[in-house]
Amino acid sequence: MRCDHYDSGTCRSCTLLPLPYEQQLAGKAQAVAAALSDVPGAGGIRWLAPASSPQAGFRTSVKLVVGGTRRRPTLGILGADRRGVDLPGCPIQHPAINRATPGLKRFIRTLSLTPYDVPARRGELKNVLVTAGANERLMVRFVLRSRDRVADIRHALPLLRDLVPAAHVVTANIHPTHAAIVEGPDEIILTRECTLPLAVEGLELGPRSFAQTNAHIAASLYEQASAWASLPLTDGRLPSSLWDLYCGVGGFALACARGGIPRVTGVEVSSGAISSAISAARHAGLRRDDARFIAEDATAWARAQRADTPDVIVVNPPRRGIGEALAAYLNECGAPRVIYSSCNPASLAKDLAVMPSLHATHGRVFDMFPHTTHVETAVLLERADDRPLKAGD
Repeated sequence: MRCDHYDSGTCRSCTLLPLPYEQQLAGKAQAVAAALSDVPGAGGIRWLAPASSPQAGFRTSVKLVVGGTRRRPTLGILGADRRGVDLPGCPIQHPAINRATPGLKRFIRTLSLTPYDVPARRGELKNVLVTAGANERLMVRFVLRSRDRVADIRHALPLLRDLVPAAHVVTANIHPTHAAIVEGPDEIILTRECTLPLAVEGLELGPRSFAQTNAHIAASLYEQASAWASLPLTDGRLPSSLWDLYCGVGGFALACARGGIPRVTGVEVSSGAISSAISAARHAGLRRDDARFIAEDATAWARAQRADTPDVIVVNPPRRGIGEALAAYLNECGAPRVIYSSCNPASLAKDLAVMPSLHATHGRVFDMFPHTTHVETAVLLERADDRPLKAGD
């Protein structure tokens, strides 16, 4: 893939861009295997072929840093001088997002929204967060320092719809602090529509809910998890129940329900994400007894279910991993199968090392972030005590 921004030195976020894509994939697979090499039994993992991504236009959710001036705003990244760098037509962004950026700039100019100046700690508009969903509809979130301009944005929604016809959900996020975080705690939904239908598994995304940033790879990841989850257990039974911990908007749970698991339960601390998951489940025709979604801390909830262990548990934690408490629970709970989806091989290795009762049998790399060193890995774990005996054992 060619990128003028990379060639000119304007942006070097895609650090692996000079490497042929097949070399990128091979390097990521080797890095994951190396990270897990000290985990007992890791040498016996059967690694499936990496799931490759389109090399361009794959990024369906982006943070556009707002820089420049009210008359000449920029949308892109934060540069080395801590000021905005314009990246028009970024080739990794979904085409619908790139089509929207000229209209977003004009909207900022028309409303005279002052870009936030990070070094000076002044200004109003910090970021514009854009997600592309089904049928190329967009969620557009204006990250503001205060509520001062919210009414102006609300009144100008007809103009925004003229400039960005794909805008489906529009919100104002209030982020008053000078901190290196993307968004603040308060979200004001400005449109009648509250959720964005996604192109994967019939999912719906609320403004502050997590969704994978590469829809193509997310679909592959959910499909792989569903295939593993539905395999017969070592006693010959088909799995009948599944927990999806850190479920987000319910991607794994809903994919596994579609794949034939009769009862799935998703647990996620974000109530907004849970609302989106419940809505997607109902639209898919799943009854409440078929697909439950609960807004609680995943670790605390799982440890409280002492008399109700499912056949399969899926965990999809943030970069820090699942932590000692949940790892200890998984190691001891007796669930015959665990599927671990990780965006950080180091924390995956750390967690696997303290779960000796679970044996990693299969793994696969998913290239969620092409042209970078970031990698998503899914590992299938079977209860060691339940493994079928081989000849001579």
